[in-house]
Amino acid sequence: MQIARAAAALALAALATAATACDPAGAGTTGDGRAPASTPATAGPAELPSFAGMGLQAAQDKAQSLGFYRLDSHDALGRGRDQIWDRDWKVCFQRPAPGSRTTTATVDFGAVKRDESCPGQDASAPASAGATMPDLTGTSLKVARTTLTPATGITVQDASGQDRFILVESNWKVCSQSPAAGGGLTGQPVVFKAVTFGEACP
Repeated sequence: MQIARAAAALALAALATAATACDPAGAGTTGDGRAPASTPATAGPAELPSFAGMGLQAAQDKAQSLGFYRLDSHDALGRGRDQIWDRDWKVCFQRPAPGSRTTTATVDFGAVKRDESCPGQDASAPASAGATMPDLTGTSLKVARTTLTPATGITVQDASGQDRFILVESNWKVCSQSPAAGGGLTGQPVVFKAVTFGEACP
């Protein structure tokens, strides 16, 4: 019995050693398989360069190499698209601007898809609607939806008349809305008519 217990203990020790060799202390991975970024032991000033024109993934890697680990990104066209594959996006804008910055600052990249042109200015999301309906024409359906309260009943229609199924709302832009901009929001349902970006509103 003692021999069997000793053999089991040796087997467990061997497994633990193998696991440590494959994943040494502090070298785990995130859910997507990438090694997590280390955090700086102490915060301090560092020179933040311009990242404009760089691929989003390359910009993030460069920022981390300089000690900036708090990174964020957003759709510079204001469509609310998520940067799922960072290598498919390029940097147009950044906050804060280049210069000497504390490494605890959050660096936010305004980005567009690699084959898109950068806009003249970084788009900001509309303010959350209060008691008055904002003008949401031209915005993406995703942004329009998040501007309204979660309790708002929203109906979306294909403005082209083709009755297409709207799956990815960030790919559709609002052509018309009811109630109209400036109207009161008192909990009534809201209707948006939309077409895909690249199409003209009828």
